[in-house]
Amino acid sequence: MKNTVHLNITLPSSINDDLNHFAKELNEKKSHIIASALDMYLDNLVLKVAEKRLAEDNGERYTLDEILNELEI
Repeated sequence: MKNTVHLNITLPSSINDDLNHFAKELNEKKSHIIASALDMYLDNLVLKVAEKRLAEDNGERYTLDEILNELEI
């Protein structure tokens, strides 16, 4: 079983209504739907961060040997 945490959140009532609707329709726990939605959203944020970092690229490149040498591996 995965580690879990308990959170208290405030949602707009319209989102809560949608959440209740889909939970009932799909016979899923609301927490499962929220966790799945956040997981997808966080994946999207990872992509946005990667794109931002690429846009800010200063052109520096390192070889694997340079990285290993710097890390003393």
